[in-house]
Amino acid sequence: MNPFVIIAHLRFQDILDILFLTVVAYHLYLWFSGTKALKALVGLLVMGIVFTVARYWGLFLTTWVFQIFWQVLIVMLIILFQSEIRQVLERVNPLKVIGLRAFSKGEDWMSDFVEGIFSLARRKIGALIIIERMDQVEELVTGGVQLDGEANTQLLLSIFQKESPLHDGAMLIQGGRIAKVACYLPLSSANGLPKEWGTRHRAALGLSEHSDAWVVVISEERGEISLARDSQIIHVEDPKHLSQLLIEAVKTRKLPEMNWVGRIRSFVTHRWLVKVGILGLVSLLWLLLAGQQDFEVALRVPLEVKNLPERMEILYPVKPELYITVRGLRKDASTLTEKNVQAALDLSSARFGNRIFRITRDQIVLPNDRIYVVNIRPSQVDFKFKEKP
Repeated sequence: MNPFVIIAHLRFQDILDILFLTVVAYHLYLWFSGTKALKALVGLLVMGIVFTVARYWGLFLTTWVFQIFWQVLIVMLIILFQSEIRQVLERVNPLKVIGLRAFSKGEDWMSDFVEGIFSLARRKIGALIIIERMDQVEELVTGGVQLDGEANTQLLLSIFQKESPLHDGAMLIQGGRIAKVACYLPLSSANGLPKEWGTRHRAALGLSEHSDAWVVVISEERGEISLARDSQIIHVEDPKHLSQLLIEAVKTRKLPEMNWVGRIRSFVTHRWLVKVGILGLVSLLWLLLAGQQDFEVALRVPLEVKNLPERMEILYPVKPELYITVRGLRKDASTLTEKNVQAALDLSSARFGNRIFRITRDQIVLPNDRIYVVNIRPSQVDFKFKEKP
């Protein structure tokens, strides 16, 4: 397979195909960046490239082993990436385009949740509570006990009171419900943090540095409430202030307004190295697989006449041409040119005057038998013969 020939026959559909998969791969990279899932996806991509190369080079045993592996791959992906698959399906949910989220009924739990937060603060019970937004945080936390419950005052007090075996660690809230408790977060490595900040504040700040999650922190010593977001910690003044912050947390984030020139510039320059790298990988994968694609090529081929009787000459058409469409694997069909495709017509039965000769597939000579003719225009040629002077 000559890759330059395939590139020379690049179509608009091929460019659209490559760009679409590049966008999908780029968003998968953003969603899974820094997680174990990204490493697994990279491993699967490498294995896919190895399988394609082995199949192209005719490595029988390697191809056979990989074919068996691909048969169970779907089941393995579902088992290994069930949480990631759910996350992707949630993120491509069309309801988000019109501003609907999993938190569409978020205000139903907020009032009781805010009351529970301030109840903990009044009792000076320390707590760390994660509000998950767009980014999945389960890969960033360790440990934890699965739990499915309402984020109400009674449950918050029960979990974080010192006698509870689950009070040590963070609580994870997904979609307005408690999903996990006793989680441990990555600590921030930033310098110059206030001395009064303990482990809870550093953990809250550390998670906000790696995701878009917001983390509520209740100080056990001072009974103060803080909120970590976007690598910063702000002080919460009162229940109304916390309610406003929570409403903002669950709303769909909007990009700043900019004109179309700024949008294009931002799209091109933002993380351009990653985008170029992904575009290169997708293009390489496409090039490796494109040769196996079913492909059609349209050619204009001169019709060569043979065995014309010596006392005859053709009055018209003097140089007949055919327009043919051939189909086959892209690696074969894309190599066709007017030089390696021939069309010949036997005129040994010609007579004086107007004569019509039908053009059939048998009169088209192709470089190999893996390609076949699907259409010929015109299907017949009207010749006019005269006697030589």
